[in-house]
Amino acid sequence: MSDSRHEKKKQFCTEKKGGSGKKLGFLALVVIVAAAVGVLLTGQGDSDGYTRIESSGGAVRINLSSIDDGQAHFFRYASQDGNIDFFVVKSVDGVMRAAFDACDVCYRSKQGYRQDGHVMVCNNCGQEFRTDLVNEVKGGCNPAPLTRQIDGAQLVISERDLVQGAWYFGG
Repeated sequence: MSDSRHEKKKQFCTEKKGGSGKKLGFLALVVIVAAAVGVLLTGQGDSDGYTRIESSGGAVRINLSSIDDGQAHFFRYASQDGNIDFFVVKSVDGVMRAAFDACDVCYRSKQGYRQDGHVMVCNNCGQEFRTDLVNEVKGGCNPAPLTRQIDGAQLVISERDLVQGAWYFGG
């Protein structure tokens, strides 16, 4: 083999030294940054997708500006009877709506709902419910309505109303 061909083969067949440590360090940094961004986006670092919320003065209060994007926002309230999960969504008709993350039929599965465009989808049975009918239609597999009111720039849900839905989430 001629020297130039031998050198060319050697160039492509030998391992390059010194770069692998830098690559691993960079990869580790990317993973750490991605994890930190995930924690910031969920608000509480909850891996379950719920934002923990507490009551004050007998009610939970949520700033409307943080939930008026048309996306379902999922919350978890810790009561004496256990965790109570609910979601809030501004529907296509502009109304702020709230419901327990459960229904009368599938609540035992403890799978709740997910949003797909302008519908909420039961994670257990797959039925779809328009967001503009949340709080309007109840029973069956519809998201169980949760009474709410607007007070200035906040959505307010009474602790009493939340606790009435604790049975959906009990053992």
